[in-house]
Amino acid sequence: MRVVLSLVAVAMIQTAGAQEPIRLYAAGSLRAALNEVAAAFTAASGVRVAAEYGASGLLRDRIEKGEPAEVFASANMAHPASLARSGKATPVVLFARNRLCALAGPGVTVTSATLLERMLDPAVKLGTSTPKADPSGDYAWELFEKAERIKPGAYNVLSGKALKLVGGPDSPPPPKDRSAYGQALATGQADIFLTYCTNAQQAKGEVAALQIVAIPDGLAVGADYGLTVIAGARPDAERFAQFVLSAPGQAILARHGFSTAAPTKESK
Repeated sequence: MRVVLSLVAVAMIQTAGAQEPIRLYAAGSLRAALNEVAAAFTAASGVRVAAEYGASGLLRDRIEKGEPAEVFASANMAHPASLARSGKATPVVLFARNRLCALAGPGVTVTSATLLERMLDPAVKLGTSTPKADPSGDYAWELFEKAERIKPGAYNVLSGKALKLVGGPDSPPPPKDRSAYGQALATGQADIFLTYCTNAQQAKGEVAALQIVAIPDGLAVGADYGLTVIAGARPDAERFAQFVLSAPGQAILARHGFSTAAPTKESK
């Protein structure tokens, strides 16, 4: 009898484990796209996906501390690559690309040609995400470095005045199902916000009066997104990662404004 009960208990545990959703940790800028990818994957496979979104650097820290992520989709290659180098994850795959845009509030006079001048204006409040914690902040600082080559002294001015309004460990949580960037501009916290073009499109969809300003070539910054499967993850997690890389997954990402390319691996 004890043997029978033990076998039943094991079967129940295995069934419960099989029903647990895949644990996805992903950059906040991927929320809308990966929610749709996850829904398509579940429809095709019957396997659910539970997603946790946030700043990629902060998510990496949580994974390093032992949180049970299975798939990590980062807004840069560096954070998942650091997990791969330490043996905590598989080699990183480049699965999507984004780029930096400027989002301007209602009534702010700015064009691509005048963007640097306006960002340098002491009267203009410049919003960014938080470097190191969030790749979007790192990309903004990369733009500041390019600005220095165009106008000496610009780096110190821009890095000194930038308001790190989102993406940090102490940043207020973003509003539920709303754009933090649109809110920051609509409430006057910033006049110009440097963020991903996909985020800018979402914010403008919520606040029509916002302006999306293309960053000129001399300041332009692209963003490579990296995908990895965490060591010890279940086979379904690998299946989900492969679905993200598949033609249907890539088509969903493209519909949400991401550029896609043939996936390439970065070695440990």
